[in-house]
Amino acid sequence: MAETKTAASEWRSFGYLPFAAALGYATSVVHVYSLGSFIKALQQDFGWSRAQVSAGLTIAALISAAACIPVGMTVDRIGPRRVGLIGVLAMSAAFALLGTATGQPANWLMLWAVVAVGTFFVQATVWTSAVASRFEISRGLAFAITLCGASLAQALFPIFATYLIRSYDWRTAFMAMGGIWATLVFPILFILFRGARDAGRKDQATKVEAATPAAGATLAEGLRSPTLYKLLLAAGLFAFTCIGVVVHFSPILTDTGAAPMSAARMASLIGIFSIIGRLGTGVLLDRYPAHVVGACAFLIPIIACMLLLVAGASSASQAVAAAIFGLTVGSEVDVIAYLAAKHFGLKSFGALYGVLQMALAAGTAFGPLAAGAVHDRYDSYAPFLILTVVLTAVSAVTLFSMGQARPRVVEAGAPTQ
Repeated sequence: MAETKTAASEWRSFGYLPFAAALGYATSVVHVYSLGSFIKALQQDFGWSRAQVSAGLTIAALISAAACIPVGMTVDRIGPRRVGLIGVLAMSAAFALLGTATGQPANWLMLWAVVAVGTFFVQATVWTSAVASRFEISRGLAFAITLCGASLAQALFPIFATYLIRSYDWRTAFMAMGGIWATLVFPILFILFRGARDAGRKDQATKVEAATPAAGATLAEGLRSPTLYKLLLAAGLFAFTCIGVVVHFSPILTDTGAAPMSAARMASLIGIFSIIGRLGTGVLLDRYPAHVVGACAFLIPIIACMLLLVAGASSASQAVAAAIFGLTVGSEVDVIAYLAAKHFGLKSFGALYGVLQMALAAGTAFGPLAAGAVHDRYDSYAPFLILTVVLTAVSAVTLFSMGQARPRVVEAGAPTQ
């Protein structure tokens, strides 16, 4: 008789998987969360504006967005393991190549196009697909741990990058970060990262599970659903504003007189508190209506923005703002992934979540660029912080309007979601 699936049995069997997947997901944001540490060094060497520096991230995110659906479909077809292993090596190498920048704007954008290709294979779709295939009862917490990889990146990469830039130079920093990360992470993923569709030949039980048809909407059904477009709007607006602030968080603080390393330490608080935010959100998603949890999480950046606007030079205000941004940036992808799985099931989860990744990628593409352009125009980040207050409120209302997911009619033999 088959063992009844419980949260405890899921963790006993596959508890290592979310932690391994977290390292893979961290690879996908190394360029996002470390760029702020490089901005002033690149300005000094090349005479660029902050918008010019940030434009590289825009190029990478836009190109990456175009690949979200094909990558999701590939994961649905061949499983996430092969995609993720290739991705970690490709992304680490592409990030290291940024250290070869010549100072020509066209060269800078071409290097970021290479980074974009690296991001194809380390998108959140890859890591969450594997975890979703192993966890159902405790999926919220499992997603949260997986997506804590971004929190780890936010906590480590600004300090690591700032240290390398100060000790050596920005070129060495890019190359060292890419090489060291691949050396540490690839062996762990090679040993531990397997979803249900990546079953080994000796794992007969998992092979049977992988062959069982998954329940849920098809890609075409999902694309016809108003729910998908509500998630797209909420995800896009939130990423545009909050990622824009997070990427520029160090410059926001140094503009008030903070020393570069002090600003980097403050920025690292975002990563530390995002771990709390992700884990807390994961627990809440498993216990309370996901649309309510998501709406509340999307509202709290308003408090952080007001602190930076009213008392941005205060160390206490900076620390509290960093903590708040950490809590909310530690929840947005968790909420979107969880709601996608809840409303659409796992049948085409990779492809449909790939659609949502396009919105997140577009927000990531234009948010930092817009924040830099606003600073270049007004010599202040205040207008962008005000815009963040407005748009995060809209995204929260959009999530709340979704309501709870309706139970799906499951085909015979398929697991419920």
